[in-house]
Amino acid sequence: MPDFNYEKSCPSKGLIFGIDEAGRGPWCGPVVAACVCWPNFQIDSKLANAINDSKKLSATKRELLFPQIMNSGAYIGIGQASAEEIDQLNILQATFLAMRRSLQDAEQKGHRADFALIDGNRLPKWEIPCQCLIKGDSLSLSIAAASIIAKVTRDHIMQELSKEYPQYGWHKNAGYGTKDHINALNKYGITPHHRKTYKPIANLLNNQK
Repeated sequence: MPDFNYEKSCPSKGLIFGIDEAGRGPWCGPVVAACVCWPNFQIDSKLANAINDSKKLSATKRELLFPQIMNSGAYIGIGQASAEEIDQLNILQATFLAMRRSLQDAEQKGHRADFALIDGNRLPKWEIPCQCLIKGDSLSLSIAAASIIAKVTRDHIMQELSKEYPQYGWHKNAGYGTKDHINALNKYGITPHHRKTYKPIANLLNNQK
């Protein structure tokens, strides 16, 4: 289970944020990132024991934990990069952009990061010191909480977009390449929210020429 061991071993003694993202793989919609910091590592033990990598939790459990984390006294920031920005920058750089925006969101609320623990194996070129942590959402409590915030936030965005484009089933598939999504693409074509540089969408565009 994730804990604060990695946060406590960081060289900084200031505000240490865990950062994670949701939505690198889907064919449409934004990539969303969140950053989370519990000052002085103060968190309710029951909540700490319930937090885990968002992928290991059911959607119902994530939805229950989301408001608990938001109201836990943690410093939280949320950022996103659009499908258009993903196409312009590539998904890695767009993910870093969303992460940077999450830190900027936290800073605008008065909580500037002194150090960042980032899920994954690639480091962005930022002015603040940071460290990547492979499978960080299973190791760091801050990153695990960020993974839940990012995932639930993105799911809500896709549910709203699904109201505009119900035929694609985004309220259920979150923009991933499921059978119903593929069938809708073949029948109705792409939308402004699709990532045009992603191979399945790019292939569909090429076939339409």
